[in-house]
Amino acid sequence: MRDGHAPQVVLRLGLIGAGADGLLFLLFIGIAVLVADLLCLALRNRHPARHRPLR
Repeated sequence: MRDGHAPQVVLRLGLIGAGADGLLFLLFIGIAVLVADLLCLALRNRHPARHRPLR
């Protein structure tokens, strides 16, 4: 009778693994977006005189 529970356990572990992979993927995307944002901010603040309007 214990064999009936094996597919459910495998299915649950598979779903947990897929969820962990998805979360890891989202983590890498978040890190990449953060790095890109910091680079854009640094490049924009390096030459602030170009973007300021002359009075």
